[in-house]
Amino acid sequence: MSKKRIVVLYGGKADEHPISCISAASVLNAIDTERFEPIPVGITKDGSWIVDGEDPRGWNLSNGTLPEVKAVEGSREVVLDIALGQDGFFAKTGDSLESFGHVDAVFPVLHGPFGEDGTVQGLLEMMNVPYVGCGVLASAACMDKHYTKVLLAAAGIPVAPGITLDARSYDKASEFAANGADILAQVQAAGLQYPLFVKPSRAGSSFGVTKVEHEDDAAELAAAVFEASKHDWRVLVEQGIDGREIECAVLAPKAGEQPRVSWPGEIVLDSRATDEDSFYDFDSKYMDSSASHVEVPANLPKETLERVRQTAAKAFVAVDGMGLSRVDSFVTPDGGVMVNEINTMPGFTSISMYPKAWEATGVGYSALITELIEGILR
Repeated sequence: MSKKRIVVLYGGKADEHPISCISAASVLNAIDTERFEPIPVGITKDGSWIVDGEDPRGWNLSNGTLPEVKAVEGSREVVLDIALGQDGFFAKTGDSLESFGHVDAVFPVLHGPFGEDGTVQGLLEMMNVPYVGCGVLASAACMDKHYTKVLLAAAGIPVAPGITLDARSYDKASEFAANGADILAQVQAAGLQYPLFVKPSRAGSSFGVTKVEHEDDAAELAAAVFEASKHDWRVLVEQGIDGREIECAVLAPKAGEQPRVSWPGEIVLDSRATDEDSFYDFDSKYMDSSASHVEVPANLPKETLERVRQTAAKAFVAVDGMGLSRVDSFVTPDGGVMVNEINTMPGFTSISMYPKAWEATGVGYSALITELIEGILR
C-alpha cells in the first residue's frame, strides 16, 4: 500500500506560534511513517509558508527557548494553486515551481488566530483538500470565547457569568484608566462577583489574561482590560468560579460519527502549595515544568467524571465540532459542571492534556494521530 502524503502545517502568525512548533515536532516524531509520508510546512510569523527550513523534529522547550519558523538558507517558499486542489501545492525555487505531488490531507497543527480560527480551514475548503480538525464554523466560533458562550448557552449548557467589552474606543493606557469607572459600572450592573478574570476573546495559551481581585478598584480593572486589549479588541470580564478546572478530550475523526470522550483530566498547580493566588498562565503551561502536573482521570467521584464527559460531548455537538477538541470545564463543589472554553486544536505535544487524556483512556499518541488522519482520507 502506498503511503499517504500528509502536509503538517505549523507555526503561524499568532502568539501561540512557538507552541504550534512544539506540537508539530511531537506529531512529526510520532506519526506512523509506514502509513504516512509527512511533509512539514512551516508558516513564519509574517505569514510566509516555507518548506526545507529548520527541521522541527528537534524542537523542544527543555532549554527555555521558544522555537520559531524562519526562512533559512535552502528553504523555499510554498505556492498554492487553489484551482488544482490536492495537486496544488508547490515549492518555489527561483522562477520554477516543484510540485509536492498529490497531497492526501493536511494536518494543521496551528493554535490561535490565523490557524485555529477558521481561516486556514476556509482556505482548505476552497481547495477541496481534506484536513484534520473542526470546520470553519466551529473553528471560528470556538476561537472567540464570546461566541462560544453564546452557542453553549443556547444549547442549555452552563457558562461563567460575564460581560463582553469593545475596547476599540480606547487608544492608549491613559484612556483605559480614564474610563475605568465606566468599565466598573458595567461589572457592577452585571452583578459579577470577585475575583474577576479579564481575558481577550480571541487568544489562547492564557495570553493577556489577568486576575482582578480587589472589588471596586477601577484602576486595577482598567489595567487588566488594557492588557487584554493588546491581544484582541473584544475583551471578556468573567466572574471567577469556585470550582476545579477539568479538561476533557473529544474525538470524532469521521464526519457524522458520534463523538468519543476521554476520561477527564486536571492540571494540578504545584505552585499553589506556596502561592494560593497562582493560576494557569503561559509560563506554568509551557516554561516551568515544576509548576504543574497532569492527573487523568481527575480525582473526582465517578458520577461527576461521567457528568463532565456528557457535558463535553454535548458542547462539542453544540458548536458543530469535528475531528477533535478539548472541552475545558469548571466543576463546582456541589458537582455542577460549567463549560469554560473549547479548544479546536489543543496543545498536541506528547505531554499535553489532550494526548495524555486519550492515553489514559486507552488510545496511544501515535494511534491517536493515525485515527485523526485516516478519518478524513478519501
